[in-house]
Amino acid sequence: MNRIKHIRFYEVTKPLRITFSTSMGKKDVIKSVIVKVTLEDGTYGIGECPTSFTLKDETISAITGIIKEVSPWFLDIPIDSYGDKIEQLRRKYPANPMTVSGLEVAMLRASLNNRQISEHGYWGGKTTRIETDITIPYSTDYTVLAKWLKYTLAKNFTIFKLKVSGNPEDDIRLISFVHRTLKDNRDEFALRLDCNQGYSVKTFLKMVDLVEQNAYNIQLFEQPLPKSNYKGLKEIKRYSPIPIILDETIFTGADMDMAVTENLCDGVNIKIAKSGITESGKIYGIAKQHGLKLMMGCMTETMAGLSAGIFFASGKSGFDYIDLDSIYFLYHKNHYNGITIDGPAFITSYG
Repeated sequence: MNRIKHIRFYEVTKPLRITFSTSMGKKDVIKSVIVKVTLEDGTYGIGECPTSFTLKDETISAITGIIKEVSPWFLDIPIDSYGDKIEQLRRKYPANPMTVSGLEVAMLRASLNNRQISEHGYWGGKTTRIETDITIPYSTDYTVLAKWLKYTLAKNFTIFKLKVSGNPEDDIRLISFVHRTLKDNRDEFALRLDCNQGYSVKTFLKMVDLVEQNAYNIQLFEQPLPKSNYKGLKEIKRYSPIPIILDETIFTGADMDMAVTENLCDGVNIKIAKSGITESGKIYGIAKQHGLKLMMGCMTETMAGLSAGIFFASGKSGFDYIDLDSIYFLYHKNHYNGITIDGPAFITSYG
């Protein structure tokens, strides 16, 4: 059995085409740690550990410190024996799920490469083409937003996910501007909202009223309330005419079980970066079993990490919404390890 020879990592910093703003903060660059797991024969796998507004403990120094600390755990073990140790790391570092997920992706890829199995085929190889939405960052500078919308329209996007702030009056003005701009340029388009935990129950219900008064057709509302406000989520799920999709509330299969039991949502945003391989599979299975909507999402990642979500979504299929747009915020190439970027579509070249 091929054994793990070494684990190495390095930091990447890349400028963004537009300031990425949400209700939780803003940034002009992305910062990640790329981790590489190499086996005795030179076979390797790569994963990515991004940073995020949501997970304040996932700093570059924390990520690199954890990888340094835990690398000896994995050295000289058979590559297909890494699973139990990843589970131990999730329990040991609950505030650093993306660090663990990046390691897990690198381990999986090293294992698949060792067995000469494609990642797309590993997940089922069900479809070779998926199409993503594109995020519109929150901003009150409509000149900047108009420039970003022009870029996304030139890329032939038809599905847009708008970041909102949690202030109903500001947000309805923003929605009105974006809706008007899209309507002037597209005969058909879909609009989604994402608040990243910015609303309260009261302000969310006010926002829904404003949306209905203006007759805006909103496809979904992602994570409107703070992640642990289960009582509030249960309430807005009962009254909202817009489907509620949870993101920050759900990191593990156990979280998904809880959300189903408590009837907190209409669907879930699965992200390999936050949940890793095993837990993402569990979340997918539970959501499917209970007839919930499925979104495949991402953090602000390069293709090193984003490709894991692309292979998962296209390989397994069955997703209602694709939100794998981080690469469009970067200056990028259109080909990456079996994936071609064609406008808003990702096309895999093998099963």
